[in-house]
Amino acid sequence: MPLEEDGPSWKKRAEDIRDIYEFREVLGTGAFSEVVLAEEKKTQKLVAIKCIPKKALEGKETSIENEIAVLRKIKHANIVSLEDIYESRSHLYLIMQLVSGGELFDRIVEKGFYTEKDASQLIKQILDAVKYLHDMGIVHRDLKPENLLYYSLDEDSTIMISDFGLSKIEGSGSVMSTACGTPGYVAPEVLAQKPYSKAVDCWSIGVIAYILLCGYPPFYDENDAKLFEQILKAEYEFDSPYWDDISESAKDFIQHLMEKDPNKRYTCDQALQHPWIAGDTALDKNIHESVSEQMKKNFAKSKWKQAFNATAVVRHMRKLQLGTSQEGPGQTTPTSPCHGPLLVPGDNHGSHKDSCQDCCSRKSPEKTNNSLAAYCCHHSNRV
Repeated sequence: MPLEEDGPSWKKRAEDIRDIYEFREVLGTGAFSEVVLAEEKKTQKLVAIKCIPKKALEGKETSIENEIAVLRKIKHANIVSLEDIYESRSHLYLIMQLVSGGELFDRIVEKGFYTEKDASQLIKQILDAVKYLHDMGIVHRDLKPENLLYYSLDEDSTIMISDFGLSKIEGSGSVMSTACGTPGYVAPEVLAQKPYSKAVDCWSIGVIAYILLCGYPPFYDENDAKLFEQILKAEYEFDSPYWDDISESAKDFIQHLMEKDPNKRYTCDQALQHPWIAGDTALDKNIHESVSEQMKKNFAKSKWKQAFNATAVVRHMRKLQLGTSQEGPGQTTPTSPCHGPLLVPGDNHGSHKDSCQDCCSRKSPEKTNNSLAAYCCHHSNRV
């Protein structure tokens, strides 16, 4: 499907995108795009703009159109949205909703109190969002903690699903068999290179629930072959002492999602009806100390290798809040020239080519450290 096929029905013409938006800061760079923080001149609304040079789309039209086709269909409170699409002679611009609250694990580690009930409420939001996707015939295919971001710094902020670079819209009679996803979160049938379906997302939610309750992944091995072997056999344990204080209901919930046979695996509908989600079996006991300690041990090392420091996001955003409260809306404090390394969904970091120099580099400040390159804040190893 050529990019022009839908024409004016979904793309707006813009000779110069800067007539509409003021570019503030480069948020990050993908394999063939750059994302900038921008302010809509008319409304002073902050957005993230994914700038895609048309030259970079040659041979990659299917990839970007898949992402656009997915994002255009989605309107849900727990899913980052595509708000507009502009096209110039040289670029395609995706206007994305900003997500500035940081990553899921960082928020948990920062808490002083964290319970099964908190984890249950988080998983419920994820299930609601994924059920919505599945009802629309969309399979995310790469659900993992790094793709779960808080909408804002507010304590009661919703959790948001991002990064639709691997998503697939199920066509009538279509069968997905492309091996994709991130090792450790991918379902056995994907590794077995068998045809698969929406059930792969439910497996990933089970893995996320497991980590939320103990702080470490159910499958781990430095050797990928051994890791895949564990996943293929669905070999995981509820190890003592880490699971001693976790309810049997929580373990039962996870076992129904991390079921090796996709035909027996819980759907989102079934999971939403489980007593651990819909009832009152999730315990109120504080498990923060054990879970946060394990999260720091098991996820901090890989995080520092990434081009994004979630703690810096929170710091920058708090500076911004202080600055705007003193100076009024639409202004930034001199000590915080950017609005922080905010997050939007998109493709994984690839080569930092001159993908968008003409579009984005004219006024963007030079990146002085990695925390500014926060767009899609992870390097994921593809299967």
